[in-house]
Amino acid sequence: MLRRISTKLVLAVLGAVVLPFVAFAFFVNEQMADRLTRHVVQQALLGLVKDLAGQIDYFVQERHIDLQQWAALEQTQLALDNYANERGRLLQRQDPAEAAAPPVPVWGPTAMSSWASHRDELSPENYALDFKFRSDLTREFDRSLDLKEVYDLVLLVAADGRLVTCSSKLPGRQGTPLSPRFLEYLFAQDYSDEAWFRQALAGQFWRVPQHVSPYHLEIDEADSAWNYQLGFAAPVLARREEGEVRGVLYALVNWWFVQRLVSTEVITDAFRGLVAEDEQPSPYAWLWDADADTILAHPERALYFRSVSRDLGLPELTRAVLEDPDGWGLYPEYRFKGADKNAAFHRCNPPEDGGFGWVVGVGIDNEDIYSTAEELRTLLLGGGAGVAVLALCLTLFIARRTTGPIRELQKSARRVAEGDLETRIVIRSRDELGALAEDFNRMTRDLKEGRERQIKAEKDAAWREMARQIAHDIKNPLTPISLSLDLLERVRREHAEGADEILERTMGLMRRQVENLREIARDFYEFTGGRKPRPSAVELSALLDEVLHLHDAWAVERGVAVQREGPDAVVWADAGQLRRVLVNLVSNALQAMPEGGALFVATELEGDAVRVSIRDTGTGLAPEARAHLFEPYFTTKSEGTGLGLAIAKRVLEEMGGSIELVPAPDGRGTVAEVRLPRRAAPGAGA
Repeated sequence: MLRRISTKLVLAVLGAVVLPFVAFAFFVNEQMADRLTRHVVQQALLGLVKDLAGQIDYFVQERHIDLQQWAALEQTQLALDNYANERGRLLQRQDPAEAAAPPVPVWGPTAMSSWASHRDELSPENYALDFKFRSDLTREFDRSLDLKEVYDLVLLVAADGRLVTCSSKLPGRQGTPLSPRFLEYLFAQDYSDEAWFRQALAGQFWRVPQHVSPYHLEIDEADSAWNYQLGFAAPVLARREEGEVRGVLYALVNWWFVQRLVSTEVITDAFRGLVAEDEQPSPYAWLWDADADTILAHPERALYFRSVSRDLGLPELTRAVLEDPDGWGLYPEYRFKGADKNAAFHRCNPPEDGGFGWVVGVGIDNEDIYSTAEELRTLLLGGGAGVAVLALCLTLFIARRTTGPIRELQKSARRVAEGDLETRIVIRSRDELGALAEDFNRMTRDLKEGRERQIKAEKDAAWREMARQIAHDIKNPLTPISLSLDLLERVRREHAEGADEILERTMGLMRRQVENLREIARDFYEFTGGRKPRPSAVELSALLDEVLHLHDAWAVERGVAVQREGPDAVVWADAGQLRRVLVNLVSNALQAMPEGGALFVATELEGDAVRVSIRDTGTGLAPEARAHLFEPYFTTKSEGTGLGLAIAKRVLEEMGGSIELVPAPDGRGTVAEVRLPRRAAPGAGA
């Protein structure tokens, strides 16, 4: 009733006031987000991706121009001439007739390292002319490294595959010279087997795609993009003989600069108006290989060389690029890392046009696309909420006045259901709701009186049952005691023969019955928690051996084979109470095998606990009996108080352990599993 009355009132106001504003907000969202905002963003993506592809093509073209300019330098030709003369003089020295000639100066690791460190002409006068042209070209290479800021290394290789000269310092290291070790490595190489060398020697301009260059050993940056390079090779043509290639220029460009182009802030700035001022727009760019499936550049460097279709699970993006004849367009809307996205792609120039054929992509989260429309919708909804505030307040006031007594009745009924029968409702009116409250109060009074009668009846029944059980347990041993006393009285009166023997036998019987009475009293005392356990460290193996030894004669009498196994262990328990539990379990196991069998006792370490398994091969336990094994007074035997397992369960739980009786795995007999702690619980006393 509460839901019907208040909800109808509120829904009526919402339908009349708020619903039109909500419908209008969603209409505006549909028009702006799907038709206007999304279209504008997609066009911006196409423009950005085209511009980014143009920048990358321009970057690659600049490298072509740089190598062409270096190849056309006068210093390049003179350096090759100098290298050819040097090689000629070295060959002449192999002639015995030239053996006495002065040493031939060599532009190698030693000379170049010294020149790079001191920037002089290497003092010996005969070195000046021999080294001038190559040192001038090296200086030009170093100047280009400082000016262009994209090159890691520039090499000039002669037509025989040997290094003529190279740049002499590390990029971005404030002029730090290359180490002699690295220069020795470069001068020792035979470059004639390199693919870029063979192609350039054939007169072609050649490009090496993203790779880890073996000629870039001294760069060791934390940014993974520094580990990759691009290679560019260009032939150096002879001036006089047309078509003759005298050498090859090879330049290594660090991939970081390509990654920087892809990570430009222009992409995020273009969409900054879509989000709030304090938020960062989501757009970012990436670069794929010509196969449209291998990632080459991405803000997440861990995605380098990952497959788009296989590793990222986005084969539809690869298909969109491969199937587009123009190499420029929009990807189908996709989902990546939990966000729906729109993106555009554009291919760079193909190899025949001097490029790599890479695929540039720019994407944005749909959340950013619809952010403006979301703000407008929120504004409209807020306005609608403001308009409806007065109507809603009035509606809620009426609903509260109408449904207040019903809510109070509901709360009171819930407290009664939770057991509070003292709950009463204050009667504030004399209408139907007041009559309902009066009936409720009458009902709670009746329930309280009924519960009190029920509790009293249950207590009386429990005391009667306990008295009946105690009387029954005491009556059994009292009967033979009474008969024994009658027998002794008759023997005394009749002066019967063998009176001493009869007296001794009868006194023994009475002592046993008295012991039974004492045991009954002790069991009830233990069951009611009369003595609290006093745990200490107990040698479990010794205690098990003691208990089994007590039952040796009984086991032999019944034909039961006893087997014990498992490691020694120390447990935290009350030795006396634990002994009674084990005696009870072993006795139960032997009683379950009147025709003989086997008794298996095993210990096993389980972390901070020890498990003791006592298994018999008797008839087992019926399912209905297992449900009541640990209840007081329940027993499957013809003798006993029925408190043994109940006491065992309580004692073990007080010591931090547990007990469980389950059928044996093979279906023969029962397994009693006892778990005991190996150390004292925190805060427990000794």
